[in-house]
Amino acid sequence: MEKLWGGRFELPPHALMEELGASVSFDARLAPWDIRASIAHARMLGNCSIISKEDANAIIAGLEAILEDVLAGQVAWSPALEDVHGNIEAMLISRIGAAGKKLHTARSRNDQIATDVRLWCRDQTDIILDTLLRLQKSIVDFAEAHLEVALPGYTHLQPAQPVLLAHHFLAYFEMFKRDRERFTELRKRINVM
Repeated sequence: MEKLWGGRFELPPHALMEELGASVSFDARLAPWDIRASIAHARMLGNCSIISKEDANAIIAGLEAILEDVLAGQVAWSPALEDVHGNIEAMLISRIGAAGKKLHTARSRNDQIATDVRLWCRDQTDIILDTLLRLQKSIVDFAEAHLEVALPGYTHLQPAQPVLLAHHFLAYFEMFKRDRERFTELRKRINVM
């Protein structure tokens, strides 16, 4: 596969520059989100008749097969192909031929990475929201199991009036509730391109 900048220079870059420009060692973790975004993009290209339905279906099937390999840990990422996008494109072309070259029609590499990162952030936010919800449920369960336990409350680091352990723990429930509200608002913002 030709480099993105191929044809512009007569000599290849120094090996150190190639190593510096390669990001697949860390951006390969975005592969599932990159593939999901590419499947949606290919579907749009076919539905809008920008490419044929046959090519769109071949691209989608090829990407789904690549995703299975990625999730199974069966992909050998090549630094020579620079990044996750170049690697996936090369795999796709090797599997389905010339139709694979049409995947990037009507989108830039910048569009691709912005979408990948947003999809990743959205999924991570969903995981955090779910984890916080489970934590809140555990706090309520703990509080309900300890309704009779008293402990000293503190004012200015000095023991003060007695409080219930349940009441003390439910204060954390409220703190995590605010965190969930913040992440819910963040998710709305992440979900806009």
